[in-house]
Amino acid sequence: MRMRKKPNLIPRVERCEALLEREPQAHRGRWLQDFPGHEALHLELGCGKGRFTVGMAQANPGVLFVAVERVLDAMVMAMERARDAEVANVRFLDFDASGCESLFEAGEVDRIYINFPDPWRKSRQFKRRLTAPAFLKTYERILKPDGEIWFKTDNRPLFDWSLEQFEAEGWELSEVTNDLEPGTGGCMTDYEAKFRQQGVPINRLVARRRR
Repeated sequence: MRMRKKPNLIPRVERCEALLEREPQAHRGRWLQDFPGHEALHLELGCGKGRFTVGMAQANPGVLFVAVERVLDAMVMAMERARDAEVANVRFLDFDASGCESLFEAGEVDRIYINFPDPWRKSRQFKRRLTAPAFLKTYERILKPDGEIWFKTDNRPLFDWSLEQFEAEGWELSEVTNDLEPGTGGCMTDYEAKFRQQGVPINRLVARRRR
């Protein structure tokens, strides 16, 4: 379902300008140098309304979080959430995940979060899934040698398919579950909170690059 257009979208974005990176490619290879005081760089693909983003940033002040979201109507709510919480270690990017290599050099990212992505249910759309082989190859290039991916979804077919892709591409898997315990696996997203209220089980895994 397409998100309803937010009223006064542009003025709302402008009021959060300090958290938005208009030219993120300029920081490629320099994220931690350009934003000093952080010892690790974490990337979130599809931050949505920002509940996970802000919660993780608050819990990990020494980490620089880069939150990518292609739907500006959702991202403005995440930015407002971060602004209101006075979170300083998050940068938001109005960007598509397919362009990650233009934002980060090889081995620059410590961790990637993929939370409740679009499952692209039709078989001919599989290349658009954020756990498709082409995406996994990109993640492997931008992650550090021991870098990892945290993946959560309510969609069991997508999760099972993703497991096969990770294994085929040679990733080491751990913490694989089809019924994530509340309070584990990082902060909840807005989607996760909704699904838990409905009794929908959450699938999760951690994938690590092999040396």
